Amino acid sequence: MRRIKRLSQEELAFDCNIAISQIGRIERGEVNTTLSTLYTIPLALEITVPELLEF
Repeated sequence: MRRIKRLSQEELAFDCNIAISQIGRIERGEVNTTLSTLYTIPLALEITVPELLEF
């Protein structure tokens, strides 16, 4: 979804106030994220949590 919205990992990380490296680890499925991050990322992408989880 980040790519569809044409955001870089850096832009998304800035919008979410989390580390760029964390965005990469989440996208690669290397880490389980917190509920607060799971809520923050969709807000930054202007989508809902269920929409995010579809990807």
